[in-house]
Amino acid sequence: MASPLKCDLCSNQATVHLTQIVNNKVHKVDLCESCAQAKGVTDPNGFSLADLLHKDALNPENLTTAARCEQCGFTQADFKKQGRFGCPQCYATFSSLIEPMLDNMHKGTAHTGKVPQKSLERKTLHDRLTELESSLGQAVKTERFEDAARYRDEISQLKQAVEQPKSAC
Repeated sequence: MASPLKCDLCSNQATVHLTQIVNNKVHKVDLCESCAQAKGVTDPNGFSLADLLHKDALNPENLTTAARCEQCGFTQADFKKQGRFGCPQCYATFSSLIEPMLDNMHKGTAHTGKVPQKSLERKTLHDRLTELESSLGQAVKTERFEDAARYRDEISQLKQAVEQPKSAC
């Protein structure tokens, strides 16, 4: 028979077991009843699983830091209660709190954005066409007609490739 799990915060027997899967990684937190209530697990409005999953957040000493946003007056407790910040300056003020959480939940701490694949392909083709048309103009201006003919042919091929998928629809 397996021994009962211990609370991650104290040595009591854990009765509350939380599991979150982020990027195919399982994160588990085991708490006793009193620690679960103290952390707000029983109160959905004041509960933040991300705070519990961040190992430093499990340390009660780290919850007493009195960081306060200079612009809006937001505190760490306000963030935990509301689940959002009060102003853009809060991100800088609480960076030491949120960066480890973001790093655990995402592929990094900087938003890089996403571009739809089709849009990226269209932009790449458009940029290449623009470059070729410019090169064609320069070749004609400097009387490099063999280069100009090559650029013209490549432009024609690219335009045909762009129009073919449209007619297939």
